[in-house]
Amino acid sequence: MVVDMLQKERILVGMSGGVDSSAVCMLLQDEGYEVVGLTLRMWDTPNQFASSSQQEPNHILEARELAQKLGIEHHTLDIRQAFRNEVVQEFIDEYLRGRTPNPCVMCNRFFKWKYLLEEADRLHCSRVATGHYARIVECDGSVMLACGVDKKKDQSYFLWRLTPEQLQRTLFPLGNRTKEEIKEYVRGKGFEQKAAKKESMEACFVPDDYRDFLREMVPDLDSRVAGGYFVDAQGRKLGQHKGFPFYTIGQRKGLEIALGHPAYVVRINATKNTIRLGVAEELLQTTAVLSGVRFDPTYTPQSALAVRIRYRSAAVEAAIEMQEDGNAIVQFALPVSALTPGQSAVIYDDDIVVGGGIIEDTKLLKKYLTK
Repeated sequence: MVVDMLQKERILVGMSGGVDSSAVCMLLQDEGYEVVGLTLRMWDTPNQFASSSQQEPNHILEARELAQKLGIEHHTLDIRQAFRNEVVQEFIDEYLRGRTPNPCVMCNRFFKWKYLLEEADRLHCSRVATGHYARIVECDGSVMLACGVDKKKDQSYFLWRLTPEQLQRTLFPLGNRTKEEIKEYVRGKGFEQKAAKKESMEACFVPDDYRDFLREMVPDLDSRVAGGYFVDAQGRKLGQHKGFPFYTIGQRKGLEIALGHPAYVVRINATKNTIRLGVAEELLQTTAVLSGVRFDPTYTPQSALAVRIRYRSAAVEAAIEMQEDGNAIVQFALPVSALTPGQSAVIYDDDIVVGGGIIEDTKLLKKYLTK
C-alpha cells in the first residue's frame, strides 16, 4: 500500500457560528489544512431560536450552513446535561457562597477543551483550533499561553487554566491579528453578514441579568436569602437588601439605599447574609490570597511579574510568594480596587501567562501573617 505523504493535517475547529470561529475555518483552509467543524450544544435560551418549530438553536444552523459553503465536514455534540451539572451548577453554587464566579475560565479548562480533544481523537484530528484572541509561544522548551496582539480583544485571561498538554494540541489562528483585520478578511471572503454579526458579551447561558437567571434556576432563592442587612464597618445596620447573591464586590449601582454619599459593596458575608458598604477608598488593597494556583516553576521570568484581577483591568506589577499549602500571596506594587473572591487573578511576564489563581477573601491573610 502506498501512503500519501501529502495528506493534509486534520484540524478540529470549535465553531460557534460567529465571525471569529468562521474566520478560523477559512484561515486554516487557506493554509492547506483539512478543516473539520464541531459545534457544541451546551445551553439553549429562547433567543437562540428564530421560530417555535426550530429543532436546533441558531448558532448550530449558522455553523452548519457555513461548513456547507466552505465544503468542510461538520459535527454537533449535545452536552447540555453535562454542562448544566458541571459549569452552570458551579456558577450557581459560587453565588450562593457569596462569591462572584468566572464561568468561562472554569469551562475552558475542565469542560470545553475536554470535549474538543475527545472529539478530535474520535474524528482523527491531530489538533483543535478556536477563535480566541490569544497566542501560544515556546518558552524554555515548553509551550505557554500569551496575549493576543489585539489588546482590546485579548482573551488570555479566560484561558489561563489550560494545561501545557492542552496547549500543545491547540491552535489560535486569530492571536496575531486584530478584530478589524478579521472582519475585513471575512468580508473579503464574501460573508458580509457574518462580519457584521453582533457579539455577545455575557456568559453563553445567561441571556440578560445573572440575578434573573439565578432566580429561574433556584425558584425559592428570594425566600432563602431574604431578610439580610446592609451594614457599615462597625456592623451597624443601614437597611435591608434583597439577598447577598444579588450583589458583587465593588458594586455601586442598584443598591437602592441612600446614605448621603456614594456607597460601594466592600464585603459579602453569606453566612450572616450581610453586605458591608463603604466608600471607594475601602475597596483598595495591596495584598491578595490566591487558591488553586497554577504557576510554572520551570519558567525563568524575563521581567517583573504583573497580575490582572479582572478581564478588563490592566495588569499591575506584583510579587508572588507561594505557600506550603499551594496557595499564593500576591503583593501589588500599587493598590488595586475591588478584589473579588471567586474571580481569577492571572499572572503575566510581559505578555506571557505564567500562572494564575482564584482570588480568596483577604481575611485568610491572618492565617499566613500569624505564622
